[in-house]
Parts: sequence; structure tokens; C-alpha cells
Amino acid sequence: MTTSLKNKRVAFLATDGVEEIEYTEPRKAVESAGGTAELISLRPGAIQAMNHLDKSTTYQVEKQVRDAKAEDYDALVLPGGVANPDFLRMDEEAIRFVRNFFTAGKPVAAICHAPWTLIEAGVVDGRTMTSWPSLRTDLANAGATWVDEEVHADRGLITSRKPDDLPAFCAALLTEITEGSYAVQNA
Repeated sequence: MTTSLKNKRVAFLATDGVEEIEYTEPRKAVESAGGTAELISLRPGAIQAMNHLDKSTTYQVEKQVRDAKAEDYDALVLPGGVANPDFLRMDEEAIRFVRNFFTAGKPVAAICHAPWTLIEAGVVDGRTMTSWPSLRTDLANAGATWVDEEVHADRGLITSRKPDDLPAFCAALLTEITEGSYAVQNA
């Protein structure tokens, strides 16, 4: 069965230090399924992606987070990288944007270190999640149950550990957007 995201808009919230493949692969998956992807960031211009600890490509920002509204999108993707989520979690507008997806019951997908931003948004308490292993204690301290799984879905929140998990992460993201299980479970 082919997943179609025709007429679906997906926000990708990232800034300097984003792990390139954790941005590009989910974006390709969304666009290949017919959806529209939009890079949201803290400032206009371009962001610097990383390949682990090495600088890679830059990507043009399509909208500043201060001008973005969760109601304009069907889902949110938070790519990882170490610096990216650390910068995002220190920005009030980024945290507001993330929190509004949860308030609206829309799918959110976070990979690797991206759950740091979710912790700051105060949306992980009572959730079961996975992440890069070094976030295990941070997530537990914020009230989440951490599991070591390739991908984990919990009421519309999709999480994965690392770039090797991207095929499962992307598949779960597309399924969550089309099935909308989070909204159904919370109706």
C-alpha cells in the first residue's frame, strides 16, 4: 500500500547543527509521498547541517519560527544532531511552536537528540519514548519511560534513536500522518 500525503503540510523545525541525514531523509519521505515540507528555523537565511561532527551542506530556511503556526501544518518533524536541539530548546518561540502541536493533537516525530526540545516544551511526562542513549536519564527525569527500540510510537509521538533507524522512523511518520491515531486516541 502506498502512503499518500497529498494536501498535507509537514513542518521541519531545525537550526544550525542539525544532523543532515535526519533532516533530509524524512523530508524526502514526505515529499515522495506527495506532501509539502517546510524548513522552519530561528532566523532567516540558511542553516548549517552537520555530518556527525563535520560541517556539511547548508539549507535555506523557508519560514522563521516566530511566523509559523502549528495550525498551518499536519505534522512536525524534529531532526537531531547535538547542537540543533540544544539551540532550539533555548528559544521561546520554538518551544511554543512545538507545544502547540501537542495541544492540537497533531503528530510529532523526533529522532536522536531532538527529544531535548520536547523535554523543554514539557510534553514528555507519561510518554514512552526512545532517543539517542545519552538522553535516557534526561527523559526519565522529565517523566518519560525510555525504551531502546528502533522506533516507538506513543499517541502520535514518533521517536527513534539514530540515523540507522531512519527507514523505520520515516515509515512510522508517514503512517501517523495518514492514520491520525493520536487525534483518535485523544478524542
